[in-house]
Amino acid sequence: MQLTLNVPDEIAERLQAAHGLDLGRAALERFALESYRARTITRYQLQQLLGFDNRWDTEEWLGKMGEHETYSLEDLEADRQTLRELFPE
Repeated sequence: MQLTLNVPDEIAERLQAAHGLDLGRAALERFALESYRARTITRYQLQQLLGFDNRWDTEEWLGKMGEHETYSLEDLEADRQTLRELFPE
């Protein structure tokens, strides 16, 4: 799908000064980041959307955007429970 945005020239100039000349890419990145933060898309889908060749480019980009993978105690306990179910004593 291709999307088109109409931005008045005077606003486009201000946005380009703030976000760089490629406003389409800037808009796509912000849309992708917000979709990822809202858990609408996965990391792999984010990689596809942004056209990264590999996971490491995606991880690097996410780091630059302030997104760091977290692994909570609840995540650990859920993984432990899964292992107990898969490998009962």
